[in-house]
Amino acid sequence: MYTFDHDLFLWLNFDGGPVLDWIMSAISGVVMWLPLYAFILYFAYRNFGWQRMLGFVLCLVLALGFSDILCGIFKHSGPLKDLWPSFPVRFRPMFDSGVREFAHVASYDHGLYGTVSAHAATIVALAWLSALMIRKNWYKWLISAAVILICYSRIYLACHFPMDIFLGALVGTIVGLSIYFLWKKFDKVIEKQLK
Repeated sequence: MYTFDHDLFLWLNFDGGPVLDWIMSAISGVVMWLPLYAFILYFAYRNFGWQRMLGFVLCLVLALGFSDILCGIFKHSGPLKDLWPSFPVRFRPMFDSGVREFAHVASYDHGLYGTVSAHAATIVALAWLSALMIRKNWYKWLISAAVILICYSRIYLACHFPMDIFLGALVGTIVGLSIYFLWKKFDKVIEKQLK
């Protein structure tokens, strides 16, 4: 696999000590972002009512699920792991012999391969879908900050190289925009039935 982003990874990855390790692990997890997810659902409910909100939630689940499953194809993990068996996998930085000895690794509780970042894909899909639904400038700044923090945390934790993050963001963009347009069509049908 390609190595052109190794130097950028090593420049971005550093030992920030146990406190920063804990912060980056929290940023990379789910619990810290529960208030953001709750706000997105509240906004959808307040603006569309519970029936149309359920349509949005269904599309949100589809976007997150598809993003994760598609990334699994490239990492040979998940339900479609055998779909493209000839695709060359790429080790996570923590397991890559070319950078492992120079990288700061906070923990080793991850799979071997990180070819396409599912974290990047899912947060970017969520960002597109929610930002196009909410359409407030302050929210675009908030969700953009969340995307940057989560994506960077994956580099800090030595889980992904920068190109893995970029490819994950590309998958998330394609899925997020596709599901948004699906939701708009689905939402129009629900809205008509409610009148």
